[in-house]
Amino acid sequence: MVWLAGKCRRVFRVLRNILIVAVTAAAILVLLFRVINPPINVYIASEWYRLGHMKRDWTRAEVFPPYVARAVVAAEDANFCQHSGFDFSSIKSALNGKGRLRGASTLSQQVSKNVFLWQGRTWLRKGLEAGFTVLVELIWPKRRIVEVYLNVAEFDEGVFGVTAAGRHYFGVEPDKITRLQAARLAAILPNPKQRSASHPSGAVRRRTAQILSGEATIAADGRANCFQ
Repeated sequence: MVWLAGKCRRVFRVLRNILIVAVTAAAILVLLFRVINPPINVYIASEWYRLGHMKRDWTRAEVFPPYVARAVVAAEDANFCQHSGFDFSSIKSALNGKGRLRGASTLSQQVSKNVFLWQGRTWLRKGLEAGFTVLVELIWPKRRIVEVYLNVAEFDEGVFGVTAAGRHYFGVEPDKITRLQAARLAAILPNPKQRSASHPSGAVRRRTAQILSGEATIAADGRANCFQ
């Protein structure tokens, strides 16, 4: 029994040390990406390999008109400024069948997945996503989270980021995107491969109208103050 207890303690120490090293490495990586723009992620690389091409052009947040960020936040995470990475009210609603499961995933969670991890619904990936979300919220300002999201979100086959999407759908540069175009781009999330911003279906048009209203609302009620 003494031998077994000693063995268990040694295993525990090894696991504890591995955890410390892993958390430290993750924190360093998150800190690094606070000031350095992340390179292409696993999903973008896989799509580039599959398609043979990829469109992406990193753009600073201040280049976009302010309503671009507001449209994306209104569409994907309207309470972004009011939570610390996890929207527990949305999670509860989703679990009770009263809301969209997608709606329970915050911008911080989506950025954590898109930048540091891979696509998939395994418990391992979700667990790592939660860990990275905590680190991202602790280390990055809210404005940086939105900026990264605007540059890594997928908008069509091989099209990543709002700049590439604006050129792809409307032939405009990032600083020339109109309010309607911004809402159209936000409206095709989270299924950009099945929706079009330049040839919107009735559902996309209705979603666009909702986003335009939501974007104006969060601008007026202060829910955009943390990133603008």
